[in-house]
Amino acid sequence: MKKYLYVFRGGDEGYADQSPEQMQAHMQRWGEWMAKVKAEGYPLQQEGKVVGKAGDVITDGPFTEGKEVVGGYVVLDANDMDHAVELSKDCPIFEFGGTTEVREVITEMGM
Repeated sequence: MKKYLYVFRGGDEGYADQSPEQMQAHMQRWGEWMAKVKAEGYPLQQEGKVVGKAGDVITDGPFTEGKEVVGGYVVLDANDMDHAVELSKDCPIFEFGGTTEVREVITEMGM
């Protein structure tokens, strides 16, 4: 098995308009999906800093388009890229227009 990273972007459209019950049901679907793919999830805080120009520019952030904001990520095991993509297809982020970027994690650096 190899390790893969899912990077979640967007998915905020319409989410804030949901009732508390709908939000809770959506979060339950996230929990069920994460258990299904046996992923380890680490949500991100809204606040952060953006560092640019070798540290000469530091701003509060992120200040990017909503669809570009990283909303969270998970690490999971999959046989290969096709398997990792297949596991991502029923991710709850798609319910609100978000995307899931799938990347293989390099676990050993060849020197």
